[in-house]
Amino acid sequence: MTTLTARLRGLASPGPTRLLAPLLAAVALAPAAHADIAPVSAAQCTEMKARNVITAANPVPCSRLATVSFDYTDFDGATRNGSVVVLDAVAPQVESLFGELLLRSVPLAGARPLKFFDGDDQKSMAANNTSAFNGRPMTGGGAWSKHAYGAAIDINPLQNPYISQAGSPQQEVLPPQAAAQSLQRAPVKPGMAEDLVGVFYDHGFLIWGGNWKQPIDYQHFEIGSRDFIRKLAALPKPQARAEFERYVARYRACAHKSEPAAPAADGDEDAPEDTSLRDSCAARLRK
Repeated sequence: MTTLTARLRGLASPGPTRLLAPLLAAVALAPAAHADIAPVSAAQCTEMKARNVITAANPVPCSRLATVSFDYTDFDGATRNGSVVVLDAVAPQVESLFGELLLRSVPLAGARPLKFFDGDDQKSMAANNTSAFNGRPMTGGGAWSKHAYGAAIDINPLQNPYISQAGSPQQEVLPPQAAAQSLQRAPVKPGMAEDLVGVFYDHGFLIWGGNWKQPIDYQHFEIGSRDFIRKLAALPKPQARAEFERYVARYRACAHKSEPAAPAADGDEDAPEDTSLRDSCAARLRK
């Protein structure tokens, strides 16, 4: 078990403490929340194979996967427990990421591994399920998805749909029910990814599918290139974790420089956040 205080301790440096003051104050007042990282066991791996989540051909074996369990807030404000399966190298940062989402009261509809959906991504999306590992090819492609490495997370698919051929007569929205409520991205509503990009970036997920032109994948965050992911998967777990932690630290040092924030103009408290530094750091430093 870990507490929210321990999970966020790594976020406090590098970067100015003032950026974290509201979160750390909330930590001091909040009860301990459940969080845990556990390796995928042989029995769990057997079940994943039986439920079409992983095969012998998968680019990452079960021995390099970990289950991250965490508390989250649902759309009714209740605290629930969820879990995702990820590459072991990124598991500590994923644990911290979901701890920060809990502190920010970011709602999730659910968070269950793909074994509960028999490895069917569309069933998971239809259930508005937040997930990570799935030993499948890319949507609309033949290469392994970065989900097959446990290096990508999909969050709240109903609020953050996948859109192919956007704006054309052939446009496809997944899950289909999102077409009626989530194609209009402003104003940002609870659970939408636009407000979460900075949180994911702070934990090493430096690519957001909402920035893509074709397809647009609002629910999808990934850590970096296939080459970088393969490098992490090829390294022993301790070295892979250290490499990923350095990756995260470099981004934070760039994005959270200690210059004092410019004061908001009168009547401009609701002005959009300036994300130019954040985005330029992510573009420059992601591997």
